[in-house]
Amino acid sequence: MDDFDPITLEVYWSRMISIADEAAAGLLRTAFSTIVRESNDYATVLMDRNGDSVAENTGGIASFSCILPQTTKTFLKRFPAETWQPGDCVITNDPWLATGHLPDFTAVSPIFHRGRLVGFAGSIAHSPDVGGALWSADCRELFEEGIRILPARLFRGGTRNEELVEIITANVRVPGPVMGDLEAQVVANEVAVRRLQEFLDDTGLEDLQGLSAALQDRADRALRRAIAEVPDGSYSAVIEADGFDEQVTRIACRVDVRADTMHIDFAGTSPQVDRGINCVLNYTHAYAVYPVKCALDPFTPRNEGSYRAITVSAPDGSILNPRFPAPCSARQLTGHLLAGVIYKALADVLPDKVIAECGGAPTMRALFSGLDRNGDRFSQVLFASGGMGASPHRDGLPTTAFPTNVGAGSIEAYESVAPLLVWRKQLRPDSGGAGRFRGGLGQEVEIEVRTDAPVRLSLLSDRRDHPAEGLLGGRHGGAAVIAIDDGTRPHPKSRTTVAAGRKVTLLYAGGGGFGDPKERDPAALEADLRDGYVTPKGAARDYGRG
Repeated sequence: MDDFDPITLEVYWSRMISIADEAAAGLLRTAFSTIVRESNDYATVLMDRNGDSVAENTGGIASFSCILPQTTKTFLKRFPAETWQPGDCVITNDPWLATGHLPDFTAVSPIFHRGRLVGFAGSIAHSPDVGGALWSADCRELFEEGIRILPARLFRGGTRNEELVEIITANVRVPGPVMGDLEAQVVANEVAVRRLQEFLDDTGLEDLQGLSAALQDRADRALRRAIAEVPDGSYSAVIEADGFDEQVTRIACRVDVRADTMHIDFAGTSPQVDRGINCVLNYTHAYAVYPVKCALDPFTPRNEGSYRAITVSAPDGSILNPRFPAPCSARQLTGHLLAGVIYKALADVLPDKVIAECGGAPTMRALFSGLDRNGDRFSQVLFASGGMGASPHRDGLPTTAFPTNVGAGSIEAYESVAPLLVWRKQLRPDSGGAGRFRGGLGQEVEIEVRTDAPVRLSLLSDRRDHPAEGLLGGRHGGAAVIAIDDGTRPHPKSRTTVAAGRKVTLLYAGGGGFGDPKERDPAALEADLRDGYVTPKGAARDYGRG
């Protein structure tokens, strides 16, 4: 490891992050879909020549940044380092090799400096379509869920692989936006390649290996110091979620803390199911370690070293480690639950560092697909969130996602690319769980289908029967509800048909409360009543205010 003084190391690390951020800006400005441009469903990462992450963009999906180095190392097994050329770009959307479901494409490009391979630039983005049965939760095996691209070169030496492009575009509903987003990922990688080469020229470094080792060591030591402050012991918790029909999801978690290391074990968790809510181990690992990082060491920038002190295991064949070809398109409906069960397990020993369950974990997604009035095909996902769980120090944030950090984006942009009209998007009073600190409010969204023909609606949701739990005496948040204005209640994890002119109402769940509601500051409750966050009826029911 090269010897960097602290100031130089901080300057170099900040520049690495800025390079990843500039790559992300390139992706956002050239992407075709609102999923990337508006809803933040992407990440960009800089890696050394071993595939270890050095820096990631500040606004991307944390789970992506944790998984991308693992995928790059898989690429290196398939395509050894000596076979890469400037201008290459390798892609995959294989769930077991990458982010856990087919809609996410991973793209990795090599970085050469003075003729030597010195690192990799990588990006992940959620594609607007991958064929198959839409983005859905009700398929019974992976092969129904869309086209699967094993690691393959999209570009070789700067030349596009037209045969691969033809295969992809022939198997998706909206080939223009799909390829537009993939090309945007290539652009993002190219930006990172150029800027990293400039960085090496400016600093005189031959490669990234010494800097990478120093940055990883710094991140590793920071988290180990934080873990060492947690009392040694084993801490357990269990939560349940709606699952699929009668198959309720049970997540069992034991957190073992020993000195400066932590092991998270999900033994006792539900077995895998024949529906698309299975969560592959890559995704399980990412959404287990990231919440720990947030709770214990929130301010140190993340890289490969950030998670070395934490190990994760889940039984083979469980819903958190399914066997191929288990369906997994809606894996977030299970993976997003992990923060809640881990925080529940640690609540007694870390009551000042964890939050209650979030109404937006798992996220609710609604995908509309069909033909507009011009006969053009569209496929559009509504990204929105329920409320965050309350913390030991403040109320939960309304309509804010965690542990994912996808955004909602502009409704005007959403309406401009699909025949959908959003009539209402407003906070849900009384949806935040009562507590000393109140859970974040969910929201109500009403969408009208403005087509001449019926459209397909794919729903990926939870929290209908198992709302977000409160913590340490806090109460649960409001449950999720989905309804159509003809009086029907569609299955929350299935595909359905919505007639032209109908309106779909989505009620997003509220976050759990933290602490005993009797301990809530009267002034805070008064402000909630004044602002309409809590109704007089809700105040009487939940806080005993007559």
